[in-house]
Amino acid sequence: MTLAAANHESLANLSNTLVYSAMAVYTLAFFAHLAEWVLGSRSRVGRTAASLTVRAGAPGAAPPAVRQSGGTAVLERPVVVTRADGERPDMPDGPGASGGSARGDLYGRIAVSLTVLAFLLHLGGVLARALSVERAPWANMYEYSTTFGMVVTGGYLLFLGLGRNVRWMGLPLVTTVLLDLGLAVSVLYTDSDQLVPALHSYWLYIHVSCAILCGAFLYLGAISTLLYLFRDRYETKLTGEGARRPGRVAASVLQRMPAASSLDKSAYRVNALVFPLWTFTLIAGAIWAEAAWGRYWGWDAKEIWTLITWVAYASYLHARATAGWRGRKAAWLGLAAFGCYLFNYYGVNIFFNSLHAYSGV
Repeated sequence: MTLAAANHESLANLSNTLVYSAMAVYTLAFFAHLAEWVLGSRSRVGRTAASLTVRAGAPGAAPPAVRQSGGTAVLERPVVVTRADGERPDMPDGPGASGGSARGDLYGRIAVSLTVLAFLLHLGGVLARALSVERAPWANMYEYSTTFGMVVTGGYLLFLGLGRNVRWMGLPLVTTVLLDLGLAVSVLYTDSDQLVPALHSYWLYIHVSCAILCGAFLYLGAISTLLYLFRDRYETKLTGEGARRPGRVAASVLQRMPAASSLDKSAYRVNALVFPLWTFTLIAGAIWAEAAWGRYWGWDAKEIWTLITWVAYASYLHARATAGWRGRKAAWLGLAAFGCYLFNYYGVNIFFNSLHAYSGV
């Protein structure tokens, strides 16, 4: 074995070690996020006091109603409402996963710190893989999956760093990143190897990096959309529009999440922001195909599903901008569009004989 080959093998082993280490820390972060949700639920007295504070401190809000009972002033029970469009215009966002309690907030901060550490280990694993193969680490499903999970976590931490109230997203995000890495190391793993001839192009850095970035932020939008559906149903029951009242466990979780309108707007803004980049990804892929295979479009399975995904998100954005399709209808369409993205990656690579399938699975 030459010295160069030994160095490459050493870097590959380092990459695997860092990825497994990241999975271990992600697991600790998962339990910390879970503890934040479970132990962050405040007592009824604490929730009532918080709702009074929110009502009294809100811009333009009237002070808590006071009635006289004999010689004692008694506060009226506060009306708990949420901010949403249409029939529910005044519902405030929930206090977050920690529920506003000191103990929940402590576990939440621990969870975020562990997520940062896991991200750094994850980043180190991806960089070590790139050094071991001396190219961008995106040539097969294992490399794409590990990079995708890293970018998803990085996007979440970026939003946190910008002061966005997204800590509630930590539990589902860490869970799916763990599943993504578990699938990558157990089923999709491929030894370090050189690129096939068609991939020897600078378009690899442009096209695939854009696809990974789009997928990561579309995933964040999909989480917001999915949780919007749960929160919207909770608000419907809370305001008496549904046939049943929300259960105690569901209420404990859902009352701490952002209002349905906040989740809906968050998902829409992320998807609308990413859509032009996804359009560029499709165009860049066509240009690369012409350079590699002598044609811009060949109706390959990956090309077809990339177009289907583009059409699905274009339909979602059009529906979201149409008054009759806002809310739950548009949300279901958004989830269907993200399902197309997932099938474009996993389904096409596994079940179709595509020119884009380089994974060997």
